[in-house]
Formats: sequence, C-alpha cells, structure tokens
Amino acid sequence: MSCGEPHETDCSEVLSEVYLFLDHECDERRKALLQTHLEECHPCLEQYGLEEHLKALLARKCGGEHAPEELRRRLRARLYQTSDQTTLEVEVTTTVTRIETSST
Repeated sequence: MSCGEPHETDCSEVLSEVYLFLDHECDERRKALLQTHLEECHPCLEQYGLEEHLKALLARKCGGEHAPEELRRRLRARLYQTSDQTTLEVEVTTTVTRIETSST
C-alpha cells in the first residue's frame, strides 16, 4: 500500500509493523518513525485505527487468560540455547486467549 506521498518510512513497511507499534514492542527510534508516518499519512492512520479497534475488540471478547506457569517454564527452557559457550536468554511473556463460539 502506498498513499502516493513521499515519506521517510514506506507505507507498506509501517503497516507491516503496526502490531509491534500497537503492542509497544518497538524501540523508541522506530516508534518515533512510525508515529511520524501515521501523523502524515491518512490512509495508514485509518488502517492503524482499524487494527487498534480490532485488537481492543479481541481483548474485550477473549478475556486474555495467562498461560499456566508450567507451560511458561517449559517455553523458557526451550528458548535458552547454548551456542559456542554463549548462552542466549530470551524473556518470554505468554498470554493464552480463549475464544468461545456458540453452536448453532
């Protein structure tokens, strides 16, 4: 997607990172670039608004239950890898959501 206007950050790049932005998972530099683009680009801001609304709707409807501690422990254990005497540690945050559907 492109709005046809020149931007420092391309529209398709911004839209591919919209959930990182929504989830506050990008660094400050990247956050500022995305924010600037959204302020300048109406089509991207509109798409961002739709994604933000969808995320809020899912959060309200799905509850957001947390994964059991045992599952989190097992995931962390699998993510710790030793390579060339170097340990890679990864912080894991998991949320399990339950979606209830009605039978018709």
